[in-house]
Amino acid sequence: MSVQPKVGPTARMTADEFLVWAEGQPGRYELVDGEVFAMSPERVRHAETKLATYQALGASIRTANLPCRVLPDGVTVRIDASASFEPDALVYCGERLDPNATAVPEPVIIVEVLSPRTKHVDTGAKLLGYFRLPSLRHYLILDTERRTVIHHRRSTGDLIETRIATAGDLILDPPGLTVAVADLFAEP
Repeated sequence: MSVQPKVGPTARMTADEFLVWAEGQPGRYELVDGEVFAMSPERVRHAETKLATYQALGASIRTANLPCRVLPDGVTVRIDASASFEPDALVYCGERLDPNATAVPEPVIIVEVLSPRTKHVDTGAKLLGYFRLPSLRHYLILDTERRTVIHHRRSTGDLIETRIATAGDLILDPPGLTVAVADLFAEP
């Protein structure tokens, strides 16, 4: 049985309805508390930072020889029945996902690059939502203007530790990656 989405992006949707609806739409969207939000066009600095991040994470995975994969934006992370986000990059480990999948069920690392319009969502609803996923170990928020990484890391129990880094290396363990902060950003 297939899930039929409600009519139009103004109707409230479940995550299942949203994934079916979004696949056939031009542009990019996210689902927050059952409401569909269009994603704005990106600035070049934002796009270049996403590319640099994708490349840095991929290189780190290859260096560490881990059974993990990095994906750029375009795939969805389902938070619950009423929220699905599209991060700027993510890492998952284990078996390769079905090439036709549109969602990643167990991300280990999620990256969001701040933009003026979505800053409050990335540091609020997404921070809370992503850490509801048991698989998530690291949430990196990249501030391109300050060339700063806000690294939220799951610790013991329900504790989330935060580190703000402008230089040096980020230790992303698990899964066992080391990434230089400078490598996450496009050249100035």
